[in-house]
Amino acid sequence: MKNFEILQPTTRIARGFSKIRTPFEEFIHDEASSGLLLMACAILAMVFANSGLSSLYDTVLHTKVTLQFGTFGLSYSIHHWINDGLMALFFFVVGLEIKREILVGELADLRQAVLPIVAAIGGMVVPALFFLLLNIGGEGQAGWAIPMATDIAFAIGVMVLLGDRVPKVLIGFLLALAIVDDLGAIIIIALFYTSAIAWWALGWAAVFLFLLICCNRAGIRRPLPYFLLGGGLWLMMLQSGIHATLAGVLTALTVPANSKCLPDMFTAQMERLTEKFKKAEHSGKTIMENSEQQAILQNFETTVHAMETPLQQLEHQLHLWVSFLVVPIFALANAGVRIELATLAESLMHPVTLGIVVGLVGGKFLGVFGFSWLVIRLGVARLPQGMSLSQIGGVGLLAGIGFTMAIFIGELAFVEQPELLTNAKMGIIAASLLAGSGGYFWLSKVGGGERK
Repeated sequence: MKNFEILQPTTRIARGFSKIRTPFEEFIHDEASSGLLLMACAILAMVFANSGLSSLYDTVLHTKVTLQFGTFGLSYSIHHWINDGLMALFFFVVGLEIKREILVGELADLRQAVLPIVAAIGGMVVPALFFLLLNIGGEGQAGWAIPMATDIAFAIGVMVLLGDRVPKVLIGFLLALAIVDDLGAIIIIALFYTSAIAWWALGWAAVFLFLLICCNRAGIRRPLPYFLLGGGLWLMMLQSGIHATLAGVLTALTVPANSKCLPDMFTAQMERLTEKFKKAEHSGKTIMENSEQQAILQNFETTVHAMETPLQQLEHQLHLWVSFLVVPIFALANAGVRIELATLAESLMHPVTLGIVVGLVGGKFLGVFGFSWLVIRLGVARLPQGMSLSQIGGVGLLAGIGFTMAIFIGELAFVEQPELLTNAKMGIIAASLLAGSGGYFWLSKVGGGERK
């Protein structure tokens, strides 16, 4: 029995070691899984809003929560804490992803990055124009940026469902496009969805940002100083009138992205430690009984942390929390749209609803595909090996899944207009369903490409 107990976990661990995933594969796997959870939370929110639980749902979201620090206090509803507080962590991870992609990802090589960057720009400009065509001069004009957004988790989730029918290079293209799309959304939020600015708070925000940059330049690698100063930056941004979640992005951009040792030094140290670990082994002793091996394991951990950059560590540690907790909670708090059957047809035909559906489904497709075709035709960019223009059409449809970022922008655009916000959410949900199913069937028919 004793041998069996020892053998079983060892065998499972060995199988686990053989399944080493690259950071890219791990990211795709997590995004696909979180997309399914996100969908479940959105459906649950709809059920809450359209059942006997609707009053409880509204009461919980509007319950005030106060944080008091001496004479200073923050008092907001749970809904506000989720959208302005919890989502700051989402934007922090988005900022880490943007920095990684620019440094070493699909956007690192300008020649390689031209195609997804231009496709993303097309996928932002055309949907906004489509929305304005239906809403310019009207009460819903402020929502022009809503159909510009792409939800990475949902879009990647749909593509992963296709399995080997799409090449990996196409997933990389979609990821790069969505990252540029997120960056564009962040800039738009900062420029166009900002209330009256409190300059004193903005001045203090600049001080905190300067201190974060100083931490980076001083080579500080521990996360605590960045979180403490980032918290101060968030608090000042909250008071300034500029949306507080942008503090998450700014903090992320100051996180160091360099290793403390070179790859050859790391390899040599790991080989030395491995040899010492083997020599310290004593027959019949477990790792708990062998203090020498325990010390060597600590050295292993220290060496790995020295090699891994703080940016990688934080992205790896926080990505799961954001994907499986923060974003689902956001969906649960914001996707609850009350549907009145008597006025459903009128709501669906409202310019805001139509503008978002047309923008996300038609505008994203024409923008992504059309701008990609143009730069390839002009010779400014070229198609990656194993990818076709017809597949870019499928990506253009999947990019129309707006959801998380689209709802977030909708909350900012129509903060004092609940009826328009309801129409916007209906448009986002309808468009995301159409774009997701359309992109899935498009790519399942097109297929092709090198499956590497």
